[in-house]
Amino acid sequence: MTTNPDDATAEDGADFDEYADLGATTENAMDIAETSMDRVRELVPDETLADRIRQKSVHATGDPEFQHLVRFTGVDDDEPVRAGARAVLDTAPVVTDITMVKAGITGRGHDCPVRKAIGNGADLAAETGMTRTAASVLELDRKGVYDGSIAVVGNAPTAALALADCIEDGTRPAVVVATPVGFVKAAESRTRLREVAADHGVPAITNVGRRGGSGLAAGLTNELIHVASDAREGAVDL
Repeated sequence: MTTNPDDATAEDGADFDEYADLGATTENAMDIAETSMDRVRELVPDETLADRIRQKSVHATGDPEFQHLVRFTGVDDDEPVRAGARAVLDTAPVVTDITMVKAGITGRGHDCPVRKAIGNGADLAAETGMTRTAASVLELDRKGVYDGSIAVVGNAPTAALALADCIEDGTRPAVVVATPVGFVKAAESRTRLREVAADHGVPAITNVGRRGGSGLAAGLTNELIHVASDAREGAVDL
């Protein structure tokens, strides 16, 4: 028997939203998640806040070597993690480049509004020929959305390049998480973003090489939320 989607009720939608939210909740799922992280901790140091991001990168990619590709921009490796967790505690907006990254941000452990850039700036993209993601970032920046935000780029190198331009022009996100993926401009966009962030005192978490992607960006952002939750409970000192 099939169900007509037109027959769905608001209550059904609420149930689906709860079910679809990322993160383990059942006993079996919690056991799998904890066992997985225990294995990651055997492969990655577990001493600093930055190590938690390295662990999450390995967990998200399934590759122990990825821990060596993560880069932190700040006075020390922990600064972007501290800045991101503080931003979560301050309920700063999370702004992603595309829908896929937004969908991967957990809805638990924070009260931050989460929005995507894509879908904004259509006129600018049509007029200039730039990518829709770059135009979206520039349009939201024009509205002041990125100042004080948790700015996340998981897919589009041109979005990372546009965000770097915005920072160079005076925009100040609370923290940047950028892992755009691909063979064209991806590594270069992250290099530029790291350089601009360092020059202007914006904490950032990025990676080197061609790899990256939406799942990784969402996973790293979720770890900032987890650090904030631990800080809220007194388990972490920011």
